[in-house]
Amino acid sequence: MCGIFAYLNYCVPRERRYVLEVLLNGLRRLEYRGYDSSGIAVDADLQPQPPGSAAAYAGASPIVFRQEGKIENLVRSVYSEVDEKGVNLDAAFSVHAGIAHTRWATHGVPAPNNSHPQSSGAGDEFLVVHNGIITNYEVLKETLIRHGFIFESDTDTEVIPKLAKFVFDKARDGEGDMTFSQVVMEVMRQLEGAYALIFKSPHYPNELIACKRGSTLILANGNPREFFFSSDLCAIVEHTKNYLAIEDNEIIHIQDGSVSILKFDREKEKPASVQRALSVLEMEVEQIKKGSYDHFMQKEIHEQPHSLTTTMRGRLKNSGVILGGLKEHLKTIRRSRKVIFIGCGTSYNAALAARPLVEELTGIPVTMEVASDLLDRQGPIYREDTAVFVSQSGEAADTLLALEYALENGALCVGITNTVGSTLSRRTHCGIHTNAGCEIGVASTKAYTSQIVVMAMMAMAIGSDQLSTQTRRESIITGLSSLPSHASEVLKLDSDMKELASSLIDSESLLVFGRGYNYATALEGALKVKEVALMHSEGMLAGEMKHGPLALVDENLPIVVIATRDACFSKQKTIQVPEVANCLQPVINIIPLQLLAYHLTVLRGFNVDQPRNLAKSVTTQ
Repeated sequence: MCGIFAYLNYCVPRERRYVLEVLLNGLRRLEYRGYDSSGIAVDADLQPQPPGSAAAYAGASPIVFRQEGKIENLVRSVYSEVDEKGVNLDAAFSVHAGIAHTRWATHGVPAPNNSHPQSSGAGDEFLVVHNGIITNYEVLKETLIRHGFIFESDTDTEVIPKLAKFVFDKARDGEGDMTFSQVVMEVMRQLEGAYALIFKSPHYPNELIACKRGSTLILANGNPREFFFSSDLCAIVEHTKNYLAIEDNEIIHIQDGSVSILKFDREKEKPASVQRALSVLEMEVEQIKKGSYDHFMQKEIHEQPHSLTTTMRGRLKNSGVILGGLKEHLKTIRRSRKVIFIGCGTSYNAALAARPLVEELTGIPVTMEVASDLLDRQGPIYREDTAVFVSQSGEAADTLLALEYALENGALCVGITNTVGSTLSRRTHCGIHTNAGCEIGVASTKAYTSQIVVMAMMAMAIGSDQLSTQTRRESIITGLSSLPSHASEVLKLDSDMKELASSLIDSESLLVFGRGYNYATALEGALKVKEVALMHSEGMLAGEMKHGPLALVDENLPIVVIATRDACFSKQKTIQVPEVANCLQPVINIIPLQLLAYHLTVLRGFNVDQPRNLAKSVTTQ
């Protein structure tokens, strides 16, 4: 949802123009998360004070820019205001701290006053960018209003910088000094909900503080002493590959070119100091660029031969499967009373595609749960169960809440995610990274096919102790090895799918039927059309057609039937795709539907990579 980016240079002279471009480009890298407004804050020039007068605060006052709409609106606004105010873009700073934000409206309409950074009031003594939702903001707002604070936005976020000023003023009135981290700690003590926050204040010049509870936040360290905060690794890969995934309740304080990490505990007055090692990002800059493609979704569809290869690399050995992330827990999984797949949207569909194979090779009953519905029902999960959580980002709010519920109930929790260092990968007992590469288009494509492959490999690893299925497992491994070449072959249907999309451009609805392994393909294909082409489409179990949906069928309703050669095959006129092992057929069959959705969207004139009302990672309920 919202995106956070910040940049601090220490003893590395940078012009204001450079700082602005780093911040604005960071926001561009976060566009795919979905947003409706944006903003940044940088430092003004430090003004000399008249003799005998005291400065309002230690550092230069901030310059804040906020704008509704696309980031390019903000860019135009920034450079327009810079010209009007006579701000010197060539001014160099040996130390400077800037913050930036893309907002997806939850409290208050998209508007400059509701955009971030949110301010403590006149003088911008404290500025905050925020991802998440403060659930007790109304109570805090009422308290702050009673103390004379005036609110200028409709956001939940505005209580945070105002609360920081309240804490700071209270300490100053008592003639006591507070460090920046102490101020933030007292603010955290009052907040309830999920958040990732970055604080900037002229009272603490050239310092930044970040903290989180629930929402993702990354610290990155460039060379020599340049620091970045970001909601996503995609925004920092062009600057550095050294990063740290901030843990819940950690406070990261950058001061004088050094990083301090404190562990906040609401019950304790003083935080504990923490030592953490940086990780190295395995991502290349080319992955976050479109290259020769018109859209990220198009690029990611065509990357599937490569992404499938990287998903399987090093995992298929000697006619078997090696999954290091599961190795220590396979015996426990084999003793499970049942396996529960839990996910949302595309990830749920991928799990549904894998369910028959998991049941076939392991003999363990498998149930499916939509994460939000599991939470609403408080569905039964027991200690003898294995709960498998599937999420591309590893940050989907409903999936993470379902994970906490499963952990509380004592189940073994397995994570399947594309994002190293994500909350899902850190909170589960064990898991598998899909290694599909960075996916920027909001509508998931290559991550979906890699998820199916990972779950197929998981099924084979769990069932590897059963001699009765050895021949079946060996045939599947042969099929897995050939998947990338078959995917390349299917991508040659691009022009055929574009032609089909042209014939559907004026249609109002689309039905997609599938059965067996391809029921999930029908659901996922229909979801893609809904997501990006903004066209009503429904995926249905073919066997259910005569139990109601048949009433919708007339000569004007287009229907896609997925009928490849498995146990459910019957002769149909269809787009021809390569035949692979039936459990792997969904990986191949979805690609033409991805292409159909892509071309239908382009022909209908909609934004492929940022569909209306959707975000890449849904981090709020």
